[in-house]
Amino acid sequence: MGIVKNISIDGFKSIKGLNNLELKNLNVIVGANGAGKSNFIQIFKMLDAMFHGRFQEFILKNGGADAFPFYGLKETPKIEIGFEFTTNDSNSADSPFYKFSMSSTDAEQMILSEKYSGDQLPQGDELEIASLESVFFKQKKKLTGFASYIYNSISQWIVYHFHDTSASAPMRRSEIVEDYEKLDGNARNIAPFLLHMRDMFPKNYADIVKAVKLVIPFFEDFRLDVVKMGEAEKVKLTWKQKGTEYPMQPYHLSDGAIRFICLATALLQPELPPTIVIDEPELGLHPEAIHILAELIKAAATKTQVIVATQSPLLLDQFSIEDIIVARRQNGASTFERLNAGDYAHWLEDYTVGELWTKNVIEGGTVHE
Repeated sequence: MGIVKNISIDGFKSIKGLNNLELKNLNVIVGANGAGKSNFIQIFKMLDAMFHGRFQEFILKNGGADAFPFYGLKETPKIEIGFEFTTNDSNSADSPFYKFSMSSTDAEQMILSEKYSGDQLPQGDELEIASLESVFFKQKKKLTGFASYIYNSISQWIVYHFHDTSASAPMRRSEIVEDYEKLDGNARNIAPFLLHMRDMFPKNYADIVKAVKLVIPFFEDFRLDVVKMGEAEKVKLTWKQKGTEYPMQPYHLSDGAIRFICLATALLQPELPPTIVIDEPELGLHPEAIHILAELIKAAATKTQVIVATQSPLLLDQFSIEDIIVARRQNGASTFERLNAGDYAHWLEDYTVGELWTKNVIEGGTVHE
């Protein structure tokens, strides 16, 4: 599958204009609160909703149509977003693309108009009829060539957001054993997913257990007990602690521990999605765990595309300057810039990347407007 080569955004929330931001295999987005990181990540979540036919539901849950245009409808009557993808065809001078625009209706819904690469590049097929839901993603069986290539790439994107680790969080509850096809964005089905990996992908499973042991020294292995509940068989994240046969339950895991288990599973799964987006993965993790997490992220980025949004200097310390994209707030709008190592070569002789961020040498601190 193709990864995202660059992205253009015009008028989406705080992002007034972003033209062809280059994305590589590893992309670490850092910025102050309110700089626009979450708005950037939300675009990937919105594409997932479009793929599943829940675009209007997504718009409604996130404030309605009026909440999306930059500075409101009068300032931005139409939002435009475009992706270009890499291709395995080294002879092609052009890139497959998918572009769409969003405009508000009187009923406070959003109308979509889409354009994408057809069988021949760079000519695109523009969908003449504006629709309340994506027409492109409804055409799976009709798509061929580059259009099918784009569809398959976007359909497998996933945004991981493991923030909810409360007692009632889905990751701490039981799920049916058959729900193992792919790890859900909130790790709702992590137990059946790990159970399937243990049976079918023992090497990947062993790598996950090894990573978890580095962060949770008293952890021995997962139990993943299957329980009959009526007609369904369900499994939950039960586990073994060293030195005891007592079956440990999901509620015995701290917030940071269960979050790291989810992260390790996402990054070490056998079939990585073409693009993985992770929002603030450092949340609740010990500094040692952050170091291990960074190694997992870098290893995954050798096989697929990883986009990470963070505010952690400790996490930044583990990456190169070229991996970092800084989100800034300028004149009320979000900007995004990939850093150049040459601009910081002198500073890096005495300081780490995280220290340069903390000291605002890498400019991106809070802006008071």
